Amino acid sequence: MSYAVLHAADFALQAVVRTEADLDGKPAALLEDRARKAVIVQANASARAAGVQVGLIATQAMARCADIVLRARSAAAEKESEAGLLAVAWSLSPRVERTAAGICTIDLAGKAADTHLPHSREAVERLRLLGLETTAGVARTPLLALYAARLARPALEVKDERGFLSPLPLSLVDPPPDLAAILEGWGLRTLGALTALPKPEIGRRLGQAGVDLWERAAGETDRPIDPCAPGESFTAAMELEHEVETLEPLLFILRRFVDRLALQLANAHRVAAELALELQLVDETRHQRGFRLPEPTGDADILFRALHTHLETLRTAAAIRGVGLVVTPARPLERQHGLFDTGLRDPHGFAETLARVGAVVGADRVGTPWLELTHRPDAFSLAKPADVVAPVPAPSLLPPLGLPLRRFRPPVEARVETGPQGPAFLRCRLVQGPVRQRRGPWRRSGEWWKSGCWDGEEWDVELENGGLFRLTRRARQWWIEGMYD
Repeated sequence: MSYAVLHAADFALQAVVRTEADLDGKPAALLEDRARKAVIVQANASARAAGVQVGLIATQAMARCADIVLRARSAAAEKESEAGLLAVAWSLSPRVERTAAGICTIDLAGKAADTHLPHSREAVERLRLLGLETTAGVARTPLLALYAARLARPALEVKDERGFLSPLPLSLVDPPPDLAAILEGWGLRTLGALTALPKPEIGRRLGQAGVDLWERAAGETDRPIDPCAPGESFTAAMELEHEVETLEPLLFILRRFVDRLALQLANAHRVAAELALELQLVDETRHQRGFRLPEPTGDADILFRALHTHLETLRTAAAIRGVGLVVTPARPLERQHGLFDTGLRDPHGFAETLARVGAVVGADRVGTPWLELTHRPDAFSLAKPADVVAPVPAPSLLPPLGLPLRRFRPPVEARVETGPQGPAFLRCRLVQGPVRQRRGPWRRSGEWWKSGCWDGEEWDVELENGGLFRLTRRARQWWIEGMYD
């Protein structure tokens, strides 16, 4: 049996820092109210290097480090960070225990022994990309793996247990204060010095508490882990400590969400079919937007681009105080095209381009035109482009008769003089001249039951100086619809 432990030191502080891009690398500390005074309970390496220690009050910390950033604990940030830690842990094994805040114990049963350490290093790197600095330990028991994780830089596997434990300080096994004072008086400062004494003698002098301490120091303590089940929902939400009025902080948080959710989808062998974004505003209103992806995907970059494209053109009436993201999972798409079918090479890139164009010209002006089921001339609507382009249909057995009409889009406004037989003289920006021959009129109308009913009459005319045109009169206005080839 082997176990791995992922350990995020100062977890509550890291959970807050990872949500703010401008805190990266700065000295930071976590405050907690105690007896009417805000006390430092956690500090990062930069703050400790400047002399900030746990137990100082806020004013003392700022006196030692003028540029320190002080933050309060955030339950929402800790919950989101724990979800990321568990998602990475589940990528190593389905049996994962929430051991403590910032600590996961993983049962590596069934995994090849030579992969334990490399996979643990990969997990540490994944967590670093999620904004959590962690270490990993691998050992025969959960307790030894925890010791290794506390000492690892960044990953450590324990093979020689005695050689590993002997030089470690007694403080690693958390002795009770009264026992720690006794052992200090005896001159015992390392685990090896304690375990060099016979366990029965330790029990005779220090009781059961001493025996338990001896067993922890010798690595003899073992226990079964209590695995937790992966969540079936793919959601992320956070109340923001500071109101957001610009795009960059919001995108930073959403990137954290997307990276974690993409990892959860991969662990569940699922992909994202839809996204639902919700922004909570300080005026108690909400902005909600759903995204139907052109093709289900688990790629975090593609999911993030869909959100980024929408937010680039979004303007809210008030600042943002909360953000939520929900992913609708689906099975990975398995589709085999026909031999002569043609599909989009990059459907997500195509959809992103359409979204950017729609943001400029309007979403109702982007799409593939489809003829409507009506006799209204040129009636069409815009629909979502097809993911697969079907083969070109076979030509009709009865080819069209007559001359092809080259339509003007939009139609050209014209002035027409009429006579007893119809149009007699045509004048517009393209042509002008008397009409030699004419055919018509063909009167068309429809949708009289609607407020936007239409009607008109059409003529085909040939001019004296050449040219065959289609004329239309609607609401007492003449138009040139096109020219016959």
